[in-house]
Amino acid sequence: MLTDTNPETETILADLLRQVPIWRKLEMMSQLNQTAKQLVLAGLKEQYPNADAACLRRHLADRLLGGELAQTIYGPHACGTAV
Repeated sequence: MLTDTNPETETILADLLRQVPIWRKLEMMSQLNQTAKQLVLAGLKEQYPNADAACLRRHLADRLLGGELAQTIYGPHACGTAV
């Protein structure tokens, strides 16, 4: 339940979302995930201002997958300290 939305509005929103086709819901989730990824990458660019694109992608993998899985897939960091 949304805490900042009155119950009537929340009911209307839920009814509208039920009418959305599944393909559109999946598209919306994909867009949401892409936006979240871009926000994390922007934060990494601030944290590592001198890092090149490959290094930033590796740090992003750490954030998205966790350090252990990212290291298993991509190997150890070649661009400095892991996040």
